[in-house]
Amino acid sequence: MVPEGDTVFLTADRLRLALAGKTLVRSDFRVPKYATVDLAGDLVEEVGSYGKHLFIRTSTASIHTHLKMEGEWRTYCTGERWTRPRVTARVVLGTDDTEAVGFSLGTVEVLRRADEHTAVDHLGPDLLGPNWDAAEAVRRLSAHPAQPIGLALLDQRNLAGIGNIYRSEICFLRKVHPATPVERVPDLLALTEEAHRVLSKAAHQPPWRPLVYGRQRRPCQRCGTRIQVRPLGDTTPPSDRITQRERGIYFCPRCQPEPQ
Repeated sequence: MVPEGDTVFLTADRLRLALAGKTLVRSDFRVPKYATVDLAGDLVEEVGSYGKHLFIRTSTASIHTHLKMEGEWRTYCTGERWTRPRVTARVVLGTDDTEAVGFSLGTVEVLRRADEHTAVDHLGPDLLGPNWDAAEAVRRLSAHPAQPIGLALLDQRNLAGIGNIYRSEICFLRKVHPATPVERVPDLLALTEEAHRVLSKAAHQPPWRPLVYGRQRRPCQRCGTRIQVRPLGDTTPPSDRITQRERGIYFCPRCQPEPQ
């Protein structure tokens, strides 16, 4: 399952507590392009996220990572045994008392701080960012009026941070079938604000307990009708395809009638 915006936000929080304000005594980038980069001596100034992208910002660089399917950051006391295979480590950052290890990361880049924006310029407003802009999200969604809202919400160029879990949850809460074309969503602004509310609650008051996702054949918590799941297109490259259960849309056929 691809981690969603709340997972990356919480990962940034953990890394911030472990690293921020400390000086790196070791850096090890286990990707060919950055294998010779050495950030030892750099101060870790902050850690932040934008949608599903994570940034560890030092005094000279910004370490940009994306978890993709299997990625995860874990922190350890210096010398503590790692709890994932060492061969899967792609980034190791060490301070006097802490090691932060990025395992199986989908993307690793070391950018100049001034160039960090290049990693996110193509993305829509960050649902968990301080400058969340619902009107801009609506503008971007509306640019493709015939696209099903369930696909439009997954497109990070519209708004950043939603994955398969939350697109199903948001549509359920708004009583909109995920196959509904964007132009037929009754109140697109309210839907984007619902997305902001849901992601914010998941990030700041975890864990989020799904109302519809993963509840196929179980009763709807509003009306008792059995929840259904089925695919809704697939914009994922073939090499990254995931299971129907993970990509599927979950909905209540009574509360969220399918558009005709």
